Parts: sequence; structure tokens; C-alpha cells
Amino acid sequence: MEDGKQVQRIGVYCASSFGANPSFLRGAQELGALLGERGITLVYGGARVGLMGAVADAALAKGGNVIGVIPESMIQHELAHTGLQDLRTVASMHERKAVMAELSDAFLALPGGYGTMDETFEILTWAQLGLHHKPCVLCNLDGYYDPLLSYLDSMVANGLVRPAHRDLAMAASNPAAAIELLEQALMSVGSAVTKWDESSI
Repeated sequence: MEDGKQVQRIGVYCASSFGANPSFLRGAQELGALLGERGITLVYGGARVGLMGAVADAALAKGGNVIGVIPESMIQHELAHTGLQDLRTVASMHERKAVMAELSDAFLALPGGYGTMDETFEILTWAQLGLHHKPCVLCNLDGYYDPLLSYLDSMVANGLVRPAHRDLAMAASNPAAAIELLEQALMSVGSAVTKWDESSI
């Protein structure tokens, strides 16, 4: 990715359920609408249910472009979104994550459970290892990610994560701020510190 590149595709990780807090659904719909209005392609897990379906439907309603990536084994379980212009079927969960990572310029995590955490932390780990230099932001709707952010700070305090790598997990309180943060990060991409750089200790 070239320095100063504008965001064209955002990979979004989120739940295949709605969750108990109505602000999660509102946030997913707001995010999808913003992506559609701004002409930013949504890259996501390809389902039509839960927050995943909500963000896709909102983007489509605004005339946005949406790319779904779903494992063949999950099509029945996750109810693949048949209204997408571009739905890609892959062989495994591992391939889904790899394809989404390749397609996306940046990443945004809405509230979610194990799957969302798995996807988000894998992309953060790849950044830590220098495998990519794409920004990632946690969209902290209604403080959902506050405990996780505190846990990440604890990792730093205990000497298990370097401050430079803690900063890879950015956070914003709403979708508009999250997109802006990703855009700013992309415009200022430089030489990232990898896990093995002793100068970053």
C-alpha cells in the first residue's frame, strides 16, 4: 500500500446476531449508510443476519458496493446474503480471513463475540508482525470495548505488549469517527515498528 492512500475498501468485523443493546444495530446501520454515501466498499463476512446483515443492507440501500466473503460450510448456518453484487465463497474460515485482509485497505470492528475477536486479533497480530500496514479501529459503541481496551493497557503494563503495538488497536466512539480515524491513519502510513524491532522496547 502506498503512503497517503485514501481508503477505498474497509473490512468490517461484527456479530451475526444483534446483541442485547439496541445501539449496536443503530451503529451497524449508521456505518453501512456512511460507507455507501462515501463510496467506500464494504468488505464483510457475507451473511444476511445480525449486525453483519444490517451493515450490508444499509450500505446497499445507499447504493454502496458490498463484497461478502463466506466459507462454503457456513452458508447454511450464516444464511448467505443473496442480494450482494459480489459474494465470494471460500473453502474455510482461514481463507475467509485471508481474503478479507487482502481485499481491505483498513479494518473496523463493530461489537461482536468470539468470531469478531478472532478476526480482529488476527489482523492486529499480522500488523504487529509487519505482515501488513493497514490500520484497525474498534468502533466502541456505547462503551462495548472499554473492558477490552483496559485489558490491552494491562498487557502493556505487564510488559507483554509494547506501547507501539498497543496503538495498533485504535478506538472511536461512533462510526463516523471510526472512518475518520482510519482515513487519517492511512494518510500518515510510514515505517511501522514490528514485534522484532528491539528499538521499540
